[in-house]
Amino acid sequence: MRVVIGSDEQGKKLKDVVKDYLTSEGYEVIDKSIDGSDFVDSTLAIANDVKENEGSMGIAFDGYGAGSFMVATKVKGMVAAEVSDERSAYMTREHNNARMITIGAEIVGEELAKNIVKEFLAAHYDGGRHQIRVDMLNKMA
Repeated sequence: MRVVIGSDEQGKKLKDVVKDYLTSEGYEVIDKSIDGSDFVDSTLAIANDVKENEGSMGIAFDGYGAGSFMVATKVKGMVAAEVSDERSAYMTREHNNARMITIGAEIVGEELAKNIVKEFLAAHYDGGRHQIRVDMLNKMA
């Protein structure tokens, strides 16, 4: 699976830890980080790449996750979630068809971040009754 990641300066250390983890697990990792850039730039690069490449998933890291989340949800067709626990990461993929998550490096530690990413990437969209919600989200953006 192709995973697109990126961070601002606050999220760089945690992003690098997760990048190493993903690489060791055999994922194709594309790093969209831009040295010295704001979370807006890195998040837009991730979201646009994920939209253009079917089957790709995205993960953005910043200080608290909120900024990247706000940016990602401004991209038409992108369903993203700010997560700080494994269950939410899994369920947002399974029920909301999220293709991108954001993680706050000031909130989430290294082991938890790896577990969040593991659960997010292990989940599969259920469709069915959840598709109505996803269609509503896609019409909004």
